[in-house]
Amino acid sequence: MLKPRPPPYDVAEWEKQPFETRLKMVCGAWALHGYGAPISVYLAYVLKIAGYVGVWWFLNARVATTAEWWKTPDALLRAVLWSMLYEGLGFGCGSGPLTGRYFPPFGGLLYYLRPGTLKSPLLGGPRRTILDVIVYLAFCGAAANALWSPTITATHIASVLAPLALLGVLDRTIFLATRAEHYAIALLCFALATEPVAALKLVWVAVWWWAATSKLNQHFPSVVCVMMSNSPWVPSFFRKKMYVAFPDDLRPSRLATILAHAGTVVEYVFPIVLLVGDGGPLTLFGLATMLAFHTFITSNVPMGVPIEWNVVMVYGAFLLFGAHAPVSVSAVGSIPLLVILALSLVLVPVLGNRFPQFVSFLMSMRYYAGNWAYSVWLFRGDASKKLDTHLTKSAPRVYDQLTRFYDHETIVAMLSKVVAFRAMHLHGRLLTMLVPQAVDDIDAYEWLDGEIVAGVVIGWNFGDGHLHDHRLLEAVQSACRFEPGELRCIFVESQPFFVPKLSWRIWDAATREIARGETTIDALQARQPWGLSNATADHHDGAEVRS
Repeated sequence: MLKPRPPPYDVAEWEKQPFETRLKMVCGAWALHGYGAPISVYLAYVLKIAGYVGVWWFLNARVATTAEWWKTPDALLRAVLWSMLYEGLGFGCGSGPLTGRYFPPFGGLLYYLRPGTLKSPLLGGPRRTILDVIVYLAFCGAAANALWSPTITATHIASVLAPLALLGVLDRTIFLATRAEHYAIALLCFALATEPVAALKLVWVAVWWWAATSKLNQHFPSVVCVMMSNSPWVPSFFRKKMYVAFPDDLRPSRLATILAHAGTVVEYVFPIVLLVGDGGPLTLFGLATMLAFHTFITSNVPMGVPIEWNVVMVYGAFLLFGAHAPVSVSAVGSIPLLVILALSLVLVPVLGNRFPQFVSFLMSMRYYAGNWAYSVWLFRGDASKKLDTHLTKSAPRVYDQLTRFYDHETIVAMLSKVVAFRAMHLHGRLLTMLVPQAVDDIDAYEWLDGEIVAGVVIGWNFGDGHLHDHRLLEAVQSACRFEPGELRCIFVESQPFFVPKLSWRIWDAATREIARGETTIDALQARQPWGLSNATADHHDGAEVRS
């Protein structure tokens, strides 16, 4: 119930092996058993979802005027508003053990209410001030007040969105954590549309279609492999079939590729079915397909565990396209809102997919695509302890969190799985080309994924590599003062649409950028997740290096 599933090798002996051997072994372990979380972890998430739904149910039931209140737009409005507050408090995406949070199991408000913690501002300094805390409290208070009110008005919605917009300038971490790319736009639909249901249908369809569009790449088959290997339900024999030749060739098999493309087609098709359905058999077919699609995602427990968001998507679909199937999307009735929807649901995702370095993958609606910016932080020796001694934060290093529960070998096995998770994605194969560029002896360094660093340092992480890029490194360095060579970071950007390359940079905390370059996707397709090599030596395979 409590102990993770051990890897299929002796951890003490594994630690003695060269890095390349260790990486191959741990990738094989992931392919067979995923993260290996104990059953108690999954039960904890089930209870968390039950509590999340229970609070929403209570908030609606206390003001309900009809037995079928769950079919009313007001019930969906409270679901959206409650979800935004829930995420903003840190209880949703990016919480719990499956995102590297053990004690405490969430960041969120533990950081956002604490002056001196690091943040990710668009304007201003990198440390949280009293003003930041006041604005955050204003957002939380306005959301709670609206949820408790018998009727949620446009004034209530404005009182929530105003401080949220300011938070987007003061700390984009909180703005992104509230899932504003979906929930804030939905709130505007309730406030501005003549027929909110019509506008919300456009929002829901845009989320599905952009998510499907983002999967039109060579990355997504690897996502299917990694996710299904981590599923608590998929049997071992089927996990092995996800790979070309387990355990020696862990690239996606033909089966994994077919499943990935089939899922993309399904995500394109069922929104069309729901749009044209009139509440009859066609609508029922679309809703059943939608439910199966989201059930597949949630039951395979994707890392980052955005389960509450999937619950809202499913509930919203049944309400918008089922209970209110006759409402046409042409009934929005607000020109200003249509302009806002065009900007947020079309222009921003287009720019974010074409120029990903400037737009968060969340605002671009590139969910589950496997094409994410990311980073790896390499600390020489025990230099990561400086994060605890020099920074204001509410959680210790993940290793120290785990010492409350497990012995050293168990902790090492668990943290090594994070390395495997990154390396087994297509973009992660770039790391074995770049690590020799970054450090002379990888065995002398502690490898921490940028997601783990962000979770400890800024209190939230959910796959957005821009939250732990060179800007966070500069903020950390200003406090920790790492010596040259003591902390090296590899930053990899998302692949832009129509550009078959990944750009990357290597930074030293003290001396800043030391190398940058580009690598073709085709070069990565031919590689395994392990096998260290120099990027310069691989120039003929598509790596262009500029030091």
